[in-house]
Amino acid sequence: MIRSVAVVVPARDEEETVGECLRAVHAAIWALPPSIRSGVCVVADQCCDDTADIAWPEVLVSNANRPLGTVRDLGVRRLLTDPAEECWILNTDADSVVPRDWIRAHLRLADQGAHAVAGDVEIDGWGRDHSRRERIYGANLGVRGDVYRAVGGFGPLSTGEDQHLWDRIKLAGYRTVTTPDAPVRTSGRVHGRARGGLADLLREQRSA
Repeated sequence: MIRSVAVVVPARDEEETVGECLRAVHAAIWALPPSIRSGVCVVADQCCDDTADIAWPEVLVSNANRPLGTVRDLGVRRLLTDPAEECWILNTDADSVVPRDWIRAHLRLADQGAHAVAGDVEIDGWGRDHSRRERIYGANLGVRGDVYRAVGGFGPLSTGEDQHLWDRIKLAGYRTVTTPDAPVRTSGRVHGRARGGLADLLREQRSA
């Protein structure tokens, strides 16, 4: 049974969006029963704006030149509680807004035996991704703590760290579930922070 949740939010120069992101995360936490403990960590990565100040006190400042996967892992390691099998790690992004039932949707699937859950996103100006292929978004991804540890966590990748983690979880034989429930709204910008990330993909599709 899941008894605690850890919400990790990597951010680089997101002063315009991180406040709304955190308000939505806290609304989702308030929708949980009081028996569920929670923690939130915004990893402010090489920020040159007021992101860290806005996220205070739920912030970990990272000034080193680290890839996104390592940045996410820093937040996970700060929040992950023991016993790890009772902790659900949730990931979203600082330019995203989670729905109020986001955490509850993940925990329902965890209680049904899921070890990792990948949810949909609704991209501003683009709508929801309705493609049939399995697409993993770091803006809506949950993993049980012991499974995260068992596969080595997020790899030191600048992009694709979410898909890389998912693939290793599946390869290790754990139960993965994708769900259309509680989609996360995320920015439709075409100039993002991570090279090769969602913004680059959207720019390519717009140019096609």
